[in-house]
Amino acid sequence: MADLKFKRVLLKLGGEALSGEGGKGIDPMRAEAIAQRVVHIHQMGVDLAIVIGAGNLWRGVLGLDRGMDRATADYMGMLGTVMNALALMDAIERAGVVVRVQTAIEMRAVAEPFIRRRAIRHLEKERVVILGGGTGNPFFSTDTAAALRAVEMGADVLIKATKVDGVYDSDPAKNQDAKKLDHLSYIDVLNRRLEVMDNTAITLCMDNNLPILVLNFWEEEELLRALKGEKVGTLVSKGEDI
Repeated sequence: MADLKFKRVLLKLGGEALSGEGGKGIDPMRAEAIAQRVVHIHQMGVDLAIVIGAGNLWRGVLGLDRGMDRATADYMGMLGTVMNALALMDAIERAGVVVRVQTAIEMRAVAEPFIRRRAIRHLEKERVVILGGGTGNPFFSTDTAAALRAVEMGADVLIKATKVDGVYDSDPAKNQDAKKLDHLSYIDVLNRRLEVMDNTAITLCMDNNLPILVLNFWEEEELLRALKGEKVGTLVSKGEDI
């Protein structure tokens, strides 16, 4: 087992992580690439739970723009997260790690219902737990679901997986002088309206003193270094160290 700073981790993946060209659908090769990173994390001795979004399959805002009921749009997104969870489960298990999928909305033919104590027991038995269905309630994002599950399952950190190496003071794609921020307090994120996670998720983490680490998931060494406690990405916490 590696010398770990974080023994129990909640990894938040956007649905786009599974998508291929064009950012839509599920690309089996991307699922396999994620699975390889998950295997490496698992081999380090990390208790790993994953919450995945559904942006590759459904964008509720598109329905809302056409007059769709918000709750209906959100439920469709929840179902999309389950599709992504099953695709990821298959890829990880083919890579040799045992996975359990739990969902906030019961669909027992394909997954277990989310039961906190059972999910924790799976982690203790060295299984990866993938959590689908968001919170099970409309009007809450999968970021909020990730924060909620991380707190419930006693995670040491919530890792927000992105395509960039942290949080910047402006969009680095549009501003070449954008400055990377190594540390932010929860209040900084809320007051500056930085797009780390939605306000509900940030507040839940703040109230429970759960650190958030934003990093580039596709730089594998960066992810592994972060788990050992090295300064990587952007840390959102109460103080500059945890």
